[in-house]
Amino acid sequence: MKTAKPAATGRSVAPTPAAPAAYAHDHRAHHDVHEPSHAHGPSQEAALALAEEYCRERGEKLTPIRRKVLELLLNSGRATKAYSLLDEMRQIHAGSAPPTVYRALDFLLSVGLVHRIESINAFTVCHDLTQCQHGILVVCQQCGSVTELHQPKLRQALVAQIEEAGYRLASDEIELKGLCAACQAAKAASTAALVAAAK
Repeated sequence: MKTAKPAATGRSVAPTPAAPAAYAHDHRAHHDVHEPSHAHGPSQEAALALAEEYCRERGEKLTPIRRKVLELLLNSGRATKAYSLLDEMRQIHAGSAPPTVYRALDFLLSVGLVHRIESINAFTVCHDLTQCQHGILVVCQQCGSVTELHQPKLRQALVAQIEEAGYRLASDEIELKGLCAACQAAKAASTAALVAAAK
């Protein structure tokens, strides 16, 4: 993935000068696990304002369409497929066409505001927006929720092993598939209900 931000090197990335004080205070790069951005990050409006400033500083523009796609991803709170975003866009702008959404997603990917989740062919907002350190993404295969694990030493060791085996990562993202706690609980409850019904 082409990105305007530094690749993960294990070094922490300081908040950008454009980041609002509240966001800089809430930034949790020192923690091992980051929940999805809608859970602990800045408010949606603050996140969008931060994204606009980030783009402006780099000579890019967060056009109304790009902003709306980012807003839809923020609202979703989980990995979302492009055609779902297109359906939502069509409810707002009836004439929205697939290239419109794909071009917006390509832009958001190129500047590092979103991640592409290859395993389920979906997109999710980067937890830290302009502070992305390309951690390890854990993707729930049931509901599409995504959690970013920021453990630079673990990532470096994994990348070193991959390169030692003669491979090179195709993108900055490293994905692990799993089942989130909520889906595990739902599955357990469903199994328990089936067992009870069988008695």
